[in-house]
Amino acid sequence: MGVGEISEMKPSAQCGKEKGSSPLGPIGVFDSGIGGLTVVAALRHLLPNEDVFYLGDTARVPYGGKSQETIERYSVEIGKLLLAEHAKIIVVACSTSSALALARLRESLPVPVIGIVEVGAIAAVHASHDKRIGVIGTKATISSGAYERAIREICIGAYVVSSACPLLVPLVEEGMFEDEITHLALKRYLDPLLYRNIDTLVLGCTHYPLLYRAIERVIGSRIVVINSGKNCALAVEKVLKSSGMAQGLRSGGLRVALTDTAEGFLRVAGQTLGLKIEEVELLGL
Repeated sequence: MGVGEISEMKPSAQCGKEKGSSPLGPIGVFDSGIGGLTVVAALRHLLPNEDVFYLGDTARVPYGGKSQETIERYSVEIGKLLLAEHAKIIVVACSTSSALALARLRESLPVPVIGIVEVGAIAAVHASHDKRIGVIGTKATISSGAYERAIREICIGAYVVSSACPLLVPLVEEGMFEDEITHLALKRYLDPLLYRNIDTLVLGCTHYPLLYRAIERVIGSRIVVINSGKNCALAVEKVLKSSGMAQGLRSGGLRVALTDTAEGFLRVAGQTLGLKIEEVELLGL
């Protein structure tokens, strides 16, 4: 296959069955689309010795407007596909899945599961001076109240205000990072949070860090922006070391699979995140 080509990957004969995990297995990461690549970039930077297998459910993106039952079903299906690739730990890089399906995933999968909502909440509380925290995310994530609950479990007196941003994921998937439409959408979503004098903003969707520069132009530099990717990578590192599953001195690799073709996927990964992806595998559900 040439660089940048998409190949079709047939599901394993044991797809959905437990293959077991070992220190030699990859870190499995999934998201509903390309947004989870922000977490992959953080993992590759912090844990260069580890293999990473990323699965983007581009056939069913976005998850944000779907019911909890559907999101749980999709998440478990994707989790089992990662197990079929020997994943030793699974990172739920989709905030919607992390908010609505994390408990189900932990019940269903025999490996550690890291949810991005938990690590984002911890980082926000630690970063906020006045404990006035804003959260933006998909409709499903915001409606679930997952970030509010997680933040208040850490800091009971925290003031948390949230905004659902349903237009942002499609804009990111289209690569419209600097478009005027994106700027107007961000102002519409963020201005009410700024009015409430937040000092910290949680990007409650892994797609949103790709809009960081556009977001900063709207909110200014005084507000701390929480990108959960780095914190998620730190959480994975801690689990792997404590469980004896961390890799030694070696060079880890990255495999990427999608459930449907995604225009601009490699361009986003390469130009925006600095990831080297030579081939994208197409995995049918």
